[in-house]
Amino acid sequence: MNEEQEFDYEYEYDDQGQIVYYAVRPNKTQIKKDMAVLFALGEEISELSVAQISLLELPDTIHKAIIEVSKMPHKGARKRLLKFITGKLHKIDIEPILEKLARIKNKSAHGVREHHIVERWRDRLVKDGHEALTAFLNEQPDADRQHLRQLLRNIQKEAETNKPAKSSRLLYRYLKTLLNVEDEFDYDEDSELNQEGSEGEMEFYDMGDEDFDDDED
Repeated sequence: MNEEQEFDYEYEYDDQGQIVYYAVRPNKTQIKKDMAVLFALGEEISELSVAQISLLELPDTIHKAIIEVSKMPHKGARKRLLKFITGKLHKIDIEPILEKLARIKNKSAHGVREHHIVERWRDRLVKDGHEALTAFLNEQPDADRQHLRQLLRNIQKEAETNKPAKSSRLLYRYLKTLLNVEDEFDYDEDSELNQEGSEGEMEFYDMGDEDFDDDED
């Protein structure tokens, strides 16, 4: 961000009109813009899963603050902690973070598309029965026909008797395996989240409002 930063210039001249003093100081308006961008970056990172945040390899202080923010309601205390994160981000090179974040977003978008394919096949199999099953088996000849037929029968029975849709979830998982759609992360995010929070809330210092013009929530 420093490469695009605007500056104010100060000069002093001697009796011959020659510059004897020259100083450069950052433009305050540009600083506010930069800090607003970093604030938005901190907020975007806080919306990621715990596992995704870990992939960013943030400095420890920022990582802990981000995890804390992710668990907080949208109130004044959350905004103050985001300002603290903003100040920390301002002191480091964020380009590696932006590159990793872009990769995570691209991977997540790809994963969403794949899961939608699985959902469409599941819904089609449940709705159209034999016709959809034949079409699916033509695309996936290694699929277990009998297993799929049993799952579909179980789904129908569960719907007729108002039982929990256990077989529908089993069908979804089986289709994911057949279509090579993997979950983005293999370990339990909730357990890691609990572990992160087990040490209590971290301490942080309020940056103040000098770089933000809006009021607290």
